[in-house]
Amino acid sequence: MNLDELLINETLRQREFPVTRQCVFLAHAGDCPLPRRVAEAVAAYAGGATMADQERVVYPAILDEGRKLAAGLLGCHPDEAGFVGPTSLALSFFASGLKFRKSDNVLIYLDDYPSNVYPWMALAEQGVQARLMNTRGLGQIRPQDVMGQVDENTRLVALASCHFISGYRIDIQAIGQFLRERNILFCLDAIQTVGAFPLPTEWVDMLAADAHKWLLGPCGAGLIYVRRSVRERLNPPIYGWHNIECPDFVAQERIVLRKGIEKYEAGTYNLLGLVGLIEAMRLIQEIGIENIARELLRKRDWLVPALQAKGYTVLHANSPEPNRSGIVSFHRPGAELGALHAKLAEAKIVTSLRTDRHGRQYIRLSPHFYNTDEELHRALALL
Repeated sequence: MNLDELLINETLRQREFPVTRQCVFLAHAGDCPLPRRVAEAVAAYAGGATMADQERVVYPAILDEGRKLAAGLLGCHPDEAGFVGPTSLALSFFASGLKFRKSDNVLIYLDDYPSNVYPWMALAEQGVQARLMNTRGLGQIRPQDVMGQVDENTRLVALASCHFISGYRIDIQAIGQFLRERNILFCLDAIQTVGAFPLPTEWVDMLAADAHKWLLGPCGAGLIYVRRSVRERLNPPIYGWHNIECPDFVAQERIVLRKGIEKYEAGTYNLLGLVGLIEAMRLIQEIGIENIARELLRKRDWLVPALQAKGYTVLHANSPEPNRSGIVSFHRPGAELGALHAKLAEAKIVTSLRTDRHGRQYIRLSPHFYNTDEELHRALALL
């Protein structure tokens, strides 16, 4: 199956994405509906697990395939890609697993999604300062903003690859190169881009992303990336039978962490979620991440002026192409966006309603590659 075929063959599209039979789903930056093949893979595994040891139905071969698929998406080596549940959990692992001094600071963005804010703020208990980044606009984090707000005591910068409301994608390479030259760690919450855009992880030290948005996978089935050279500096805050050496499941007198990415995978895997994640990654690979990125930007490029023509203000409407994403958020002074959001829902058009720190509401459109232009026109007709 390729993208062109999918978008012109409605029978195929409805078979592969059953949600299209009953609604126009434009909220992939929230929680995605599962594609048919992902749901079937999970169901098949669950069925097989009723007849045998549920681990041995797929384990351990599933791990090798999963790491290879993840490495292809993240642009890294398979032994740098691991599986640690929700994004919030993985980011908390990173914050808790690093050693800081009381004079250190980390640079964060307060208006990022809370999962990438609270773990770093909690470091205050260790005397570590969480410095809050200033920006020109919501989510608009430019390389010069990072360059101008770190100092000699900055040990880490934690950012989102794409802002969850504004849809502004950061320049990962430019920021990462700058930080690498200064021996400052770069941690990325990549949940809004994995499955939607290629990721230059060679300039990232740590990364986390759950599968339930653009990856089209199950909730709680997350990916992590830890650069090889960072592993010695990053020790897990939890311990279990899997990430500590314990031959034949016999506890040893010394704690010896495993050397590879497995050191962050403490216990039994979420195999139901992992089976779904792997099938979702196969689907993304089949369509092609470059094709997906190109299609998302094509949709955005005509959605933005169409919304502006109706009198709406679109966040970062004129941002350069590298900073654009599949997220299009808009508002209009005086408009009852809550009522409009409800009106869209009644018409079976699923969008997201989001609110910023100042109480301003936005309707967020986040179509994926399988959404058709006709579906987007239906949404626009109701605005």
